[in-house]
Parts: sequence; C-alpha cells; structure tokens
Amino acid sequence: MVRSSRVREAVPRPPSRRLGEGVSITENERVVRAFVAAWSRLDPTELASYFTEDGTYHNMPMGPVTGRANVEQLIRGFTAAWTGTEWELRHVVARGDLVFAERVDRTRAGEKAVDLPCLGVFELENGRIKVWRDYFDLATYAAGLG
Repeated sequence: MVRSSRVREAVPRPPSRRLGEGVSITENERVVRAFVAAWSRLDPTELASYFTEDGTYHNMPMGPVTGRANVEQLIRGFTAAWTGTEWELRHVVARGDLVFAERVDRTRAGEKAVDLPCLGVFELENGRIKVWRDYFDLATYAAGLG
C-alpha cells in the first residue's frame, strides 16, 4: 500500500462580514451590494464615488469610459430621463477582488418601464470599483424605455 505524502495547503479565506445565520460576505461583495442599492437614489455623484479615480465603466453595448468624472457624466446622461429604478440582486458570487452580480434592473422613465436582466462583473481595488463590465440586451432596454 502506497500512501500519499502530499500535504494539503490551506487556502486563505478573504475577510468576511456576517450577514446572518450561515451567510457571510466579503468586503468586496458588501461594496457591490451597497453600490447596487445606491442606484435607487439616482445620484450620479454618489454612484461615481464607488469607483477608483481611474475606474472604468464598460456598459457593453457602448465603449468603456475611464475616470471617475467621466463615469459620473455617463451615468448622469443615461439616467436623466429616469424617474425611478430598483435593482433586484438574483445571485452574487465573489472571490478575491472579483464580484459577479446577476440582477434585474426595474427602471421607469415617466409612464415607460423596463425589467432588464443584467450581469455585472466588478473588479475591485482597495474597496472601490476599478472596472465594471455590465452585460444586458440593449433591444430589451430600448423596447421598454425607447
């Protein structure tokens, strides 16, 4: 009988914060959850504050925008006609500095509304969003709010 002499290496766990019975989240996941919740206030300055100074927002149907001031300007532009939005998180997966957030964005612009399935991929650095890539179907968005 041959026995393995391999030693299992301990896998370091990221720092976490307890949410409740059997549930904990990393600090990066907490940042993304707070960012998603902040959208309901429709404050572009607040939303841009979640990004690093040189952060990038890549709304996939468009080109990427880099720099906190440019991110704020982009958000201000496309939310100008919005009268409300609530983002429902469906699934969140976090590992290290990477957070995936599947969600449904429920947005209103006056009498028009859309429920838009999305997937956001976030890369974080020192508690701020360094890169956010957001995937969704532009035709669904346009059909609801266009």
